[in-house]
Amino acid sequence: MNLVWRKSSKSTTQGGECVEVAALTNAVGVRDSKNPRLGHLALSRESFATLVRRIKDQM
Repeated sequence: MNLVWRKSSKSTTQGGECVEVAALTNAVGVRDSKNPRLGHLALSRESFATLVRRIKDQM
């Protein structure tokens, strides 16, 4: 499966904590942008939406 990984436009090359996401068939893939070869987590779309919402609430 050839996935298209995306990261935030707010990501920089200065070594911050960045993740990449990709649309999977029934889920969302999340991986470390600095170590993409380590694999990814597959979250349900609902879980991913909850994760994003909670992160935004902390900002």
